Amino acid sequence: MEKEGKIDTIIGKETMLNGNLKTNGSIRIDGSVQGDIEVKESLFAGKGSLIKGNINCKSAVIGGKIEGNIIASELLEFQSGAQITGDITCRGLIIQSGVIFDGTCQMSQKSKEKG
Repeated sequence: MEKEGKIDTIIGKETMLNGNLKTNGSIRIDGSVQGDIEVKESLFAGKGSLIKGNINCKSAVIGGKIEGNIIASELLEFQSGAQITGDITCRGLIIQSGVIFDGTCQMSQKSKEKG
């Protein structure tokens, strides 16, 4: 997964967003978001980010603090220093050393399909 591909939306360091967020592209969050996030492509959460809500995305790179469940249809990467409290569902998982994860993980080789 590309670390910095095309990012359509950026939530800056000093920004606090209260409410649900939905985008058809990719997003980078360096501030804080309180609410559920739905991203059609990739989510990048910087080291100083704080997200309190559930995340649904294609892939994600998490460096900050997440309090909520994460569903990634492809790859999920937790960078050193990340703190995750919640359950995760993904196809692929990368966890660097120094990550704090409190929850359960469910992995599947199949993409989500309605059937």
